[in-house]
Amino acid sequence: MFNMISKIFSSRDLQNKLMFTMFILMVYRFGAAIPVPFIDANFVEAAVRRTGSFLSYLDVLSGGGLSRATLFAMSIQPYISSSIIVQLLTVVVPAFEKLQKEGEHGRKKLLKMTRYLTIFLAIVQGLLYYALIYASGGLRYKSGFDGLFAAVVIIVSLTTGTALIVWLGERVSERGLGNGISIILFASIIARAPSAAAGIWNMIKRGMDGQYKYYTFAFLVVFAFLFMLVLVVVMHLAERRIPIQYAKRVVGRRMYAGQSAHIPIKLSMSGVMPIIFASSILGVPGMIGGFLRLEPGTFWHGFFSIFRNDSWKYAVIYFILILIFNFFYVSVQYNPIEIANNLIKSNGSIPGIRPGRSTSSFISKILWRMATIGALVIAFIAIFPIIFTITTGENMALGGTSLLIVVGVALETVRVIQSQVTMQKHKGFLE
Repeated sequence: MFNMISKIFSSRDLQNKLMFTMFILMVYRFGAAIPVPFIDANFVEAAVRRTGSFLSYLDVLSGGGLSRATLFAMSIQPYISSSIIVQLLTVVVPAFEKLQKEGEHGRKKLLKMTRYLTIFLAIVQGLLYYALIYASGGLRYKSGFDGLFAAVVIIVSLTTGTALIVWLGERVSERGLGNGISIILFASIIARAPSAAAGIWNMIKRGMDGQYKYYTFAFLVVFAFLFMLVLVVVMHLAERRIPIQYAKRVVGRRMYAGQSAHIPIKLSMSGVMPIIFASSILGVPGMIGGFLRLEPGTFWHGFFSIFRNDSWKYAVIYFILILIFNFFYVSVQYNPIEIANNLIKSNGSIPGIRPGRSTSSFISKILWRMATIGALVIAFIAIFPIIFTITTGENMALGGTSLLIVVGVALETVRVIQSQVTMQKHKGFLE
């Protein structure tokens, strides 16, 4: 690691990219501290604590901006949703699938559609955000011209904040290190680390005051965090390699010998997408229930309590939904028949497996086996903090989703830096 850091600071190009990325992140954190006018931030923070599920998840993605009612309160959630929608459309709609296969030109068109859809979803989400705060009494102005002006300012501010985050992320992708949107999301989650450390320190202080059980809780939180961190890293790096043997080829008067390669099937094929899908579905009722003041013992209080992340029912439903969405995402993204056909076109085959239907069945069997193991691991990582909170009554602060995102972005950024260092080691043809 120290060798890689020294190589970064010995390269002027990498230094510029690193400094530009750090500058963008500073701008992002500055925007995450600017409050949106006319919203009672204390009320929003109390609502986030009451709901304990989807709003807490959005608050983590925004680096605490949601609970503080800041300009970047919605963070990049609309962009994530629009990217997922466009990605699914490339599989379902033939016109979008054709654009995806057109190379750079098609990719730019899909990116443009994603931006427009992001703005639309940001406006819709801003309207819902305003409506919930309005209905629950969290606004300073509610009626007359002042109320209309406040509504416009709040919705425009939140939408502009999301658009600015997307613009900053694209600048990082062009001139910085790695995927800008992922790095901004990484910074948002890391910004919550001090509050997590403060929570552990508070446990230790309570243990010093004579409540010795909190020493055990602090140890369990640290041990559980390290255990999940190792599990996430192993899951990201684990893959099954299917060997491929290419036949000899004759090009002109020359014969090229057969080559060996492999198809990597990663254990984390779907990444955090199933968790995002499941959280979004379970989060809507939880978000509404967090803003409503319901009397205990009523039907609606019992209904919305199911969608709190401190109940076993929520954990079971969450686990099942993650499994379902993981299999759905894998089935959409990977087509064994297409992979088998591409192998035939390139004169490739799997040793010991006949080309065609047998190859497709073999690949399909491996895909679903890896998808099953990956789904169980992802679901376990996602619900482990919930089980820990229900069992001990203490919050881990950084959940499984956060760790999946942080580890994935960190590993990808390291790969980008290593590739940049490797490229600069090789001299040009004329040098």
